[in-house]
Amino acid sequence: MDLTGSMSSSGHVGEITHAAVGVILRDNGLVLLGQRPAGKPWAGYWEFPGGKVELNETPEHALVRELKEELGISVRQFYPWLTRTYAYPAQYTATGMLESPAKTVKLHFFVVVQWDGDPQGLERQVLSWQNPEHVKVGPMLPANASILNGLGLSPVYAITHLSELGEELFFERLRTAVSHGLMMIQVREKQLSPEDLECFAERVIEMTTPFGAKVFINSDIGLARKLGAAGVHLTSHQLHSMQERPDELLCGASCHNAEELARATQLGLDYVLLSPVQPTHSHEGQAHLGWRGFSNLIKHYPIPVYALGGMTLTDLHTARSHGAHGIAMLRSAWQI
Repeated sequence: MDLTGSMSSSGHVGEITHAAVGVILRDNGLVLLGQRPAGKPWAGYWEFPGGKVELNETPEHALVRELKEELGISVRQFYPWLTRTYAYPAQYTATGMLESPAKTVKLHFFVVVQWDGDPQGLERQVLSWQNPEHVKVGPMLPANASILNGLGLSPVYAITHLSELGEELFFERLRTAVSHGLMMIQVREKQLSPEDLECFAERVIEMTTPFGAKVFINSDIGLARKLGAAGVHLTSHQLHSMQERPDELLCGASCHNAEELARATQLGLDYVLLSPVQPTHSHEGQAHLGWRGFSNLIKHYPIPVYALGGMTLTDLHTARSHGAHGIAMLRSAWQI
């Protein structure tokens, strides 16, 4: 990826370099990384492929062009994902000569899911398919390193629904779901006593751990730590009142508007649920965002966003086309 000398958003050479970045994703979850060759700034560092957005070019067009030039592949399907800004410091040689000036880059990430051809390092870069949760190459280019955390989050996120299903049927369907690939579950059962919630959450974790699924506890940070859950999901009230995110846990939050999305960014959360996107059974008659409203709220957003509210698996493609990382479901997740 060449991040030097590109155009600012005003169309003139400026302080912000815009770049299109391709997260090339295989069906098995592996992503393609490339190592910057000798002679380029940050040589030896690993990154996602892509490059600068030229004058009068959209990030989407830049993505297709760059991946053809850099890897020799023809992109057939991709989704908009995250947009992040990163300030690179100046780099100097061992003798103190300026090797690369300081610059700020605005990275437009896209998830590429279909392409023609086998990727090749046409710019002398070494390529490697990696598990984003267990990357074995390094170091990563600083602007790209944190992206790997988002790729470890499944595009389908289920919220428990014990109150409607009952214990026996719920756990039967949970076992079926994880055996068919469900990898993220949020334990949210407001009707349970603290003791019963702990027992229920413990059983969910015990059942899903052999499958490698991540379990999040709704609102109870202490319980998440006690049970060794993957993370905690904050309510919108917690989002406003919390001064810093919990450490040693993945952390998401419920958001409904631009203010809450901004707060999640300030806290450095790992993901958010944005709702309601469509009408829901539990909030009939309540105003909803619709896909246009959803897309407008998360345009250029830096954190993975799940669409929540009236979702079914058939909505996944639509959600990702509007910039979502994936979908979160309550009732539909357990209609197996």
